[in-house]
Amino acid sequence: MKEACRHAFQAQPQRLMAAMYTCEIMATAEVLGRVYGVLGRREGRVLHEEMKEGTDMFLIKAVLPVAESFGFADEIRKRTSGLASPQLVFSHWEVISSDPYWVPTTEEEYLHFGEKADSANQALKYTNAVRRRKGLYVEGKTVEHAEKQRTLGKNK
Repeated sequence: MKEACRHAFQAQPQRLMAAMYTCEIMATAEVLGRVYGVLGRREGRVLHEEMKEGTDMFLIKAVLPVAESFGFADEIRKRTSGLASPQLVFSHWEVISSDPYWVPTTEEEYLHFGEKADSANQALKYTNAVRRRKGLYVEGKTVEHAEKQRTLGKNK
């Protein structure tokens, strides 16, 4: 029965739900590009920005996955030299659009994504992170290119 249920769930594409924070960032005009860079690296989406009247500060409202938020405040302060300050509040749950177990099957998909197709699968990244944290098996190579590794000591 357990196997039948598992196969039934895997017959259709699967989706994960990700917890999302609403992120409000106060930043000056000169660091807006760096703020957008940090948000982009962490899978954040900017909803809107507005300039506060009478000041040179911008209020940026964005959504950010909770899984990507660890260390976010420190990174944004570091990248902007303290000129941006974020505030994170839990907002909602959101379906991640990618299937964590998707592999390319058609020739067009192979040309577009390559054989691995692991470059931008956010759901697979989250699934593997949870499996690693729980000590479960994770597919993937520990060492990608072993011949390129060097020892700590250099020849003199």
